[in-house]
Amino acid sequence: MTVHIGAKPGDIAETVLLPGDPYRARWAAETFLENPRLVNEVRGMLGYTGTWQGHPVTIHGTGMGMPSLSIYVNELIRDFGAKTLIRIGSAGGMQPQVRLRDVVLALSATTLSTPSRGIFREVNFAPTADFGLLHAAWHAAQAKGVPTHAGGIYSSDVFYDERPDLTEQLQRHGILCVEMEAAELYALAARYGRRALAVLTISDHLLTQEALPSADRERSFGDMVQIALGAAFA
Repeated sequence: MTVHIGAKPGDIAETVLLPGDPYRARWAAETFLENPRLVNEVRGMLGYTGTWQGHPVTIHGTGMGMPSLSIYVNELIRDFGAKTLIRIGSAGGMQPQVRLRDVVLALSATTLSTPSRGIFREVNFAPTADFGLLHAAWHAAQAKGVPTHAGGIYSSDVFYDERPDLTEQLQRHGILCVEMEAAELYALAARYGRRALAVLTISDHLLTQEALPSADRERSFGDMVQIALGAAFA
């Protein structure tokens, strides 16, 4: 038990899927895990542990943004022994070839600032995914026939961004999509020597202003969860 996670020793699996929304954690656990049980509900941040094809898996919410994710990932790794951490979340498309419902595998995560910036000081650390997880996720997506892109993403520290000039430069340099957590996840995984990956579903698009209806999001997010689970145990 930690300040933010009320799980008991042994309650958290070595493989953890990390949606931002705690209710999405509940949906994913009830949909994809066998015998899921609630292991955390401190401050309403839900975590469930069950099995997938015989493998123990925890699905735990992180909240919105890198500071919130940093709290949970630090505790999951340091206090509960998590070894493989895969973010499953939504993202906004930033390139014309990246369409709604497509999956993006984040090879790297560009950012203006993360909770880890104070450690690196003047160094612009480039956080990246675990290649083995990314490779396995790519093949899992191809096997399912899900349109998938792998490349750089942008982890923003604000939701209501008022920097169109920055967006234009990110698009110019090939950034596939924007979300709010992956850069800090990758930095923490590097610090602790763990495996990490972000598997993202495009739910809206900065160029076209399209957005998925809520009913369609659940079906599309299911592909993302299955890709993440397939990658974790490839």
